[in-house]
Amino acid sequence: MKTCLIVDDSKMIRRVAGRILKDLKFNAREAANGSEALTACENDMPDAILLDWNMPVMDGINFLKTLRDVPGGERPVVVFCSAERSVEKITQALEAGADEYIMKPFDSDIIESKFIEAGIL
Repeated sequence: MKTCLIVDDSKMIRRVAGRILKDLKFNAREAANGSEALTACENDMPDAILLDWNMPVMDGINFLKTLRDVPGGERPVVVFCSAERSVEKITQALEAGADEYIMKPFDSDIIESKFIEAGIL
């Protein structure tokens, strides 16, 4: 079973995304910020990461840049899932190494289609 790390400071978002990912046959793990996510990845690199932008301690963009530089960090499919809607932010995320971008609010169809586009489903 593939693993997806959900990185978001909102417990509710992590819970909703976790249910969706379980239905998509993923083992879902959670982290509340980029620093926790980095530790989780160093311990056991996931197949996919659903990543929020604005979080305390370490935001999503800094996490992503750091992740892509660690051994094995190029492997996970990273899908940004954020309320950031500007073209500049989306471009910044993709240039930093994100594979896809989802805008909040999301539903199961959106996550499934983006995971298919990113090649993880």
